[in-house]
Amino acid sequence: MSTSDVGREGVRGERPDREARVGKGRHHRGGRRRRGERAMVPDAEFTSYYGRPVLNPPTWKALDIAGYFFLGGLAGAGSVLAAGAQLTGRPATARAMKVSSLAAITGSAAALVHDLGRPARFHHMLRVMKPTSPMSVGSWLLAAYGPAAGAAAVLDATGLFPRLGAAATAGAAALGSAVAAYTAVLAADTAVPAWHEAHRELPFVFVGSAAAAASGMALIASPLGENGPARGAAAFGTALEVASLRLMERRLGMIAEPYKEGRAGRLMRAAGLLSAAGTAASTLLAGRSRAAAALSGTTLLAASACTRFGVFHAGMQSAQDPKYTVLPQRERRATAQQEA
Repeated sequence: MSTSDVGREGVRGERPDREARVGKGRHHRGGRRRRGERAMVPDAEFTSYYGRPVLNPPTWKALDIAGYFFLGGLAGAGSVLAAGAQLTGRPATARAMKVSSLAAITGSAAALVHDLGRPARFHHMLRVMKPTSPMSVGSWLLAAYGPAAGAAAVLDATGLFPRLGAAATAGAAALGSAVAAYTAVLAADTAVPAWHEAHRELPFVFVGSAAAAASGMALIASPLGENGPARGAAAFGTALEVASLRLMERRLGMIAEPYKEGRAGRLMRAAGLLSAAGTAASTLLAGRSRAAAALSGTTLLAASACTRFGVFHAGMQSAQDPKYTVLPQRERRATAQQEA
């Protein structure tokens, strides 16, 4: 019986066709494999040492941070609608949106501070201004937007200093668009795969969702004669959100799976159904019936909340599964080797 040996010069006495088997192949009865059959390689399982995930998921609480995302978008887009309503002679709508924006940004800031644990931590983020940090820019943005939104609402409600109130309204609207979008940049700046890889489309998803939410609030709070722009904004926001999500899912490929599975998938599907129903009702019925306007507005608010919570949970799910971190890294490395 011939044997093989491994020495400094290499393998000696090796026998042909004696390569090691990899995985489990097809076998005949008795455990013998057909001549010429290829070994079957099992699907790779992405694991890490001690069964721990490759990434440490963020310690953010869903109610705090997803609520912070939702309320911030509602506030920012609401200030834009308030300025538009004031310019086009819709005072009731303008006042209602200013008040709702103040309430929403107050709730958003409270959710953020609650997640931070101590109010002083928000203050500490204002010690420096770091343009390359979305967290630093966002902190200063909130610090500037909050007083502007508050002044716009208080001065409109009291009727005091109309010129100062108009300036505060314009300032809140200018900052509001950034408030509606910057939380997407904040999420995409992390290493969480479902957020980081979606950095191109996620701001548009958030802006569309914020526009739909603010339009829903306007439909609830404004008179029938003044809700025309809100109905148009609802259709625009829903179209922007849906189109951005479709582009994002197509570009991300496998990394888009968390947006379709588990709790995140259920929330995103609910958001799509609610957005379609709310937009259809606002377009067809909200201009005729006060009840239909309130119902469609509530539906749009619920759709926007489902989107924010769905995006949040999709990120958490992707951080817990190593394949969403490992496979993109391998693809980028392979691409770099081919280009080198």
